[in-house]
Amino acid sequence: MHPILFKLGPLNIYSYGVMVALGFAIASACIYRRAPAYGLDGNAVVDYTILVLVSGVAGARLFYVLMNIGYYVANPLEIVNLSRGGLVWYGGFIGALAASAWFVRLRKLDFWNVSDLVAPYLALAQALGRVGCFLNGCCYGQVAPAGASCVVAFPQEGALRYPTQVYSAILLLGIFVLLRLWQDRRRFAGEIFLGYCMLYAGKRFAIEFFRGDNPRIFASLTVSQAISIVIFTAAAAVFISRSNRWKKEISSGSK
Repeated sequence: MHPILFKLGPLNIYSYGVMVALGFAIASACIYRRAPAYGLDGNAVVDYTILVLVSGVAGARLFYVLMNIGYYVANPLEIVNLSRGGLVWYGGFIGALAASAWFVRLRKLDFWNVSDLVAPYLALAQALGRVGCFLNGCCYGQVAPAGASCVVAFPQEGALRYPTQVYSAILLLGIFVLLRLWQDRRRFAGEIFLGYCMLYAGKRFAIEFFRGDNPRIFASLTVSQAISIVIFTAAAAVFISRSNRWKKEISSGSK
């Protein structure tokens, strides 16, 4: 692990923060460049991405604090300390989604169209963020049994664990590539975003079986797995509904 990337005098530059910032910067640049293809103004996209970042981080941190409320009641000043990680993706997703819905309504934009533009680059930013998790040593996997392959040693423990951060980063890069190719073959508005929701939920559900930092709450499932089931089911239902509506419109137009 390498939580401190480098030092500038007394200032520590943390690898987690650098990777999150890098992911946001690259994703924002890609979204800005591709915005005209979706009929969107680049300046509006910049405003949108900044809002989504701030609301996403706030939601992710709030969710993490609530899941560890005992510690933060005793150490309230630690709530704003993000140098060691402490963000829950689904909390960020909910916060960013709410802010996105508000923004597109305010600017009179189409929610599904904007979401389809953003979805692939969201997965790309997440992939880089997971690299930051690996360098930071958070979001770690379970202790691996003797003889297991694809494991890493955590120096602070001397234990071999599954590098779930690396697994996630690789899968997220795959999701990014798939969604980016899918964008050029989009049939109806919302298709790419809903595809992202289903792919991410499936990925997260599977990865959680190897995570070692999240407690099991019900039927040997974690909170994130329970949320993944809800999101996958909801996204699949909306996807089928919008797909059927698109097919009817195509059928009506061909008559």
